Amino acid sequence: MASINDDALDEDTSPDFEMEYVDISSVTPGSKRLAAESMKYGGAPSRARRIVKDGDILVSTVRTYLRAIAPVIDPPANLIASTGFAVIRPREHCSHVFLNYSLQAASFIEEVIARSTGVSYPAINAHELAFIKLPLPPLKQEQECIGLFLDTETSKIDALIEEQRRLIELLKEKRQAAISHAVTKGLNPDTPTKDSGSDWLGFIPNHWNSGVLVRCASRIVVGIAEAATHAYADEGVPILRSTNIRAGRIIGDILRILPEFAADRGSKLINSNDLITVRTGNAGVTAVVPAELDGCQCFTMLITSLVDEAVPGFYCYYINSDIAIAYFGVEGWGTAQVNISVPIPIPSKGEQEAIVRYLDIEVGRIDELTQEAEKVVSLLLERRSALISAAVTGKIDVRNYTPKGAA
Repeated sequence: MASINDDALDEDTSPDFEMEYVDISSVTPGSKRLAAESMKYGGAPSRARRIVKDGDILVSTVRTYLRAIAPVIDPPANLIASTGFAVIRPREHCSHVFLNYSLQAASFIEEVIARSTGVSYPAINAHELAFIKLPLPPLKQEQECIGLFLDTETSKIDALIEEQRRLIELLKEKRQAAISHAVTKGLNPDTPTKDSGSDWLGFIPNHWNSGVLVRCASRIVVGIAEAATHAYADEGVPILRSTNIRAGRIIGDILRILPEFAADRGSKLINSNDLITVRTGNAGVTAVVPAELDGCQCFTMLITSLVDEAVPGFYCYYINSDIAIAYFGVEGWGTAQVNISVPIPIPSKGEQEAIVRYLDIEVGRIDELTQEAEKVVSLLLERRSALISAAVTGKIDVRNYTPKGAA
């Protein structure tokens, strides 16, 4: 039905070779066109070596990106794929459109998962993919009919998915705009404004002060920056990782460490109402530490303890705003010293509390709409997957299928 293509660039390829490079992280489920990045071979990742041609299908061998499956259609002559892909090349009796959908079927993906090995990045050997059984209608004409049906019907679903994804992006923009406006302009649109003296803050209400974060902070330190695996415990002091931090909330499973290990690093203990900010990866994402995590620790994130007149929720919203994110995009999140210098608005405590109450409602409403749109995307993806599986396994008969409007 298909073979594995191992064609690759020679080791001595010129560093100046101009190519279009496709990585597994750039392929989204259901992709019909590849998003390639122009670069020179010398500046590309070492895995940028796989040569592909028209009709090939790229399949990620890394389970983290398992649904990164996409056909190669009319590629440029210099298209190069990551060696993180297996390149599946259909044989003469096999339609590449049908094969592309067969490789997206749930049964194939489940089999890849079952055969993947490894701990950090489970993966399957590319050549083992060739031994996974796939349904194969006897006639290429029948395969092409199934491919035509799925091209037409999945395109309709894909259009609906794209609509919902655009809505999600618009809601995210609206969320950020609401936060940025409230934390820098207040809630009364008729309030006179003044120049804050900071290019980042711009104009703020006349009666507000401005300064840098150290004015409102009693402590800014970096969390534990050493190995702690030997101190992990089933019961003990919670220790937060960057994967636990989302804008304004703490999620996921929380590790615990031995109390004596935590106590020996007492200067880094975190109190409830402290701010905790991610420094790498999703840099700048900040949450307020809740009462139930009072006395916890964290790995290498920034811990900010505020003075009594500063409302944690207000400054959490501010540090998650576009203004602060833009500032740290230039200055970096690397050290506590940089964080101390971030320009901030300083309304009265009462006004900070009012802004937090307003944003909790407004942002909560936007988040609910976002979750609903994400749920719709999830249902559409399930519907897409079920349709593909049913068509390629013959559970629905589409041999006489003709798209609406076709002659």
